[in-house]
Amino acid sequence: MADHLDHEPGCAPAQSAAASQTSELGALCLRVPLAAPYKLALGVVDAFDSIIVTLRAGEAIGFGEATVLTGYTEETIEESWRLTRDLVARHSGRPLAGLVAELDRLAPAAPFTATAFRTAAEMAWRHPLLFSPGERRIPLLAIVNAVEAEHIAAEVEARLAEGYRTLKIKVGFEADSDLARVRFIQGLVAGTATALTIDANQGYRREEGCAFAARLQPDNIQFFEQACHKNDWDAAVAVARASTVPVMLDESIYGLEDVERAAALGAAHYVKLKLMKLGGLDRLTAAIDRVTQLGLTPVLGNGVATDIGCWMEAAVAHGRLSTAGEMNGFLKPAKGLLANGLRVESGDLVIPAHWSPRYDAQTLAACCVATAGEPMPTSAA
Repeated sequence: MADHLDHEPGCAPAQSAAASQTSELGALCLRVPLAAPYKLALGVVDAFDSIIVTLRAGEAIGFGEATVLTGYTEETIEESWRLTRDLVARHSGRPLAGLVAELDRLAPAAPFTATAFRTAAEMAWRHPLLFSPGERRIPLLAIVNAVEAEHIAAEVEARLAEGYRTLKIKVGFEADSDLARVRFIQGLVAGTATALTIDANQGYRREEGCAFAARLQPDNIQFFEQACHKNDWDAAVAVARASTVPVMLDESIYGLEDVERAAALGAAHYVKLKLMKLGGLDRLTAAIDRVTQLGLTPVLGNGVATDIGCWMEAAVAHGRLSTAGEMNGFLKPAKGLLANGLRVESGDLVIPAHWSPRYDAQTLAACCVATAGEPMPTSAA
């Protein structure tokens, strides 16, 4: 598979014609070290567990990604890798139509894995959302990671100086100290147009979530995200009713059924969507449209994704969203995976005209724990 990674995508036939083509599949399982620990209510993340799928059909090549975070998704990296190896073994050298049909069946139970394969095919097919003759700029939010007042102030000042207009605060640890940190940051941005978003990552019990939401001062706060466990819809409704600010659901949202449920229950004002949960580019755009039709506001982006996943989400977000993109996961690794990496200017993710990703072979080799012909080592799992 390594010889695929330094090629530019070639011209591809239309999707209907491409489905009859045979495809060559490959995959790498990576452990991508982060530059600094990523602190969530779910736990501290020091590396991303990512699967990169490569699909070649004729002269065309496509990449897809699944980055699996334990506790966020029901999939595990071990299960995802076993399924990836099986799909590569059974469908490489065969017509793409068979793979696509199986992905449709797999998507409800294994959306991250199915997305990696489908988006690799969509890239090989030169999906119009991904490639543009003009430059695209997508506003990103930045996360405030510091917890001590002096360091928080310095970090907020630095992010604003870099041009970010939306800052995200991670909570869900201890409600009183979380609230004090939020209020301190509100004081730092008072009088500015900076938007603040607050994310609990399922960290609170129902009573804590309601009490925290009810005590929030609305100044500069855009929304409060996922207070309680993803399956506790009663808690989501209770928090939405208690909150002084709009609320958003993330972990609770996988498919359109969850979007419909959130709207029907009045459990959210904003809905977070992620490519890896939706199963493909067209499915993601359909979900964005449905969120808007239901009178809710879509938010898009994955903070636990590498370059390919973030690029694809940014391409979809361009011109479709009123909120800052959250596809900032590519900024967290100690070293990016691409030779022609994504860049950020004045708080915007910039996709140059006619841009296509090219992997850096040395970085991939350093992060690789298994190829498609190998099981995952016990130490890596």
